[in-house]
Amino acid sequence: MPLRLRRHAALSLSAAAIAVLVASPVSSQQAASPIARYDMDVGTVTGLAAMGSGMGAGLSMMFGGGGNKQAHELVLRLGSVNAAADGKPRADHFMPAVARLGASVPLLTPKPGTRVDTPEELPRDFQRPKGRLLIYWGCGAKAGPGQPVVIDFAKLSAGQIPPNLFAGAMPIDHSVTVGNSKTYGEWPNAETRKLLSADSSLLGEHRIAGNYSPEIKFALAQDFMPAITGKSSPLAGGATQISWNSVANATGYYAWVMTAKANSKGEFQDMVWWSSSASRQFGGALWDWIAPAQVAKLIQQQVVMPPSQTTCTVPAEVTAAGGEFGLGNLYAYGPEANFAWPPRPANARTPWKPEWTARVRYRSNSMWLLNGPDMDAMMRGGDSSEAEPPKKKKKCKGGLGGLLGAVVTGEGC
Repeated sequence: MPLRLRRHAALSLSAAAIAVLVASPVSSQQAASPIARYDMDVGTVTGLAAMGSGMGAGLSMMFGGGGNKQAHELVLRLGSVNAAADGKPRADHFMPAVARLGASVPLLTPKPGTRVDTPEELPRDFQRPKGRLLIYWGCGAKAGPGQPVVIDFAKLSAGQIPPNLFAGAMPIDHSVTVGNSKTYGEWPNAETRKLLSADSSLLGEHRIAGNYSPEIKFALAQDFMPAITGKSSPLAGGATQISWNSVANATGYYAWVMTAKANSKGEFQDMVWWSSSASRQFGGALWDWIAPAQVAKLIQQQVVMPPSQTTCTVPAEVTAAGGEFGLGNLYAYGPEANFAWPPRPANARTPWKPEWTARVRYRSNSMWLLNGPDMDAMMRGGDSSEAEPPKKKKKCKGGLGGLLGAVVTGEGC
């Protein structure tokens, strides 16, 4: 299963609530844009998002048990103001051999009406969540004043959105999309099943060639970022401390937790959403790749944690309201490389009309279950004399959502 789909499945616990509240901004094309723009988003993932690299190690990382398994993600998008002369757009990204993806990967142009610019595709059986969403924010043993903000999904569906739900406004990123390109191509796509390996590298020469854009060429000196791995430990008083390793070249960190309690029918009622931001900033651009200059501003606003910080305390109220276990997410934002032809003139007064621009963004991400059982010990086996009598197992609902539900409720299956 492609990495992007695995991540989508792993987020099944929280996707319904998030989809109702958060939508990533859709950018519009700039009037002075070049003929072609190219976006290359580079990521390193561990934990739940990297489970496809080995179930045993994946489960260990899923519960914060360590392990060194990681996976790489790569998202390529080409946009042009031109159309293919023959009406059949074609483009390829020619990779260095160390990428282990073959000579090139195709940038497929979606068929009309089959591709829309949404942050995530919702499941076909998507149902609006019931109950409430309790929103907390900020690092600390106790929640700050004005928390939680309570969202009643029934009222939200009726259009009653609480005023000032989110503090401030996140920046709009003008990424390459179907909507702002006359002709558009992307990878991964339905035409190829190539996957990056753990030892893939992006160092070296890159070339993008097609019949609707000028040739794009640049060399990368920055490879995939190191992995970020999260751990959690309960504190006296009910709070939970999360910690992570310092990641080289990280410009800042951001964390969030989603948890919920289930009723006797196994249905989630109240969901709890916490963010490490000192203000009510959730989702949107914070789940994306962010430019270093913007990260620096967000650190000043205490929305993003500085690169020197490697711990944060989840308030006790989050655990009390949502349960002991929670789905945690950590982001380490990274550097950005920009290329253009012809290069931007040193004199700002000199007119500049580039044929193409290219942007390469980096990040590292980890997803795991907070305060879960020690999977390393469970897989090694324990002393049977100390084991509790086995409980009658409940039948799990199908899919990863059922597994996560069993873990969150602590009842097993």
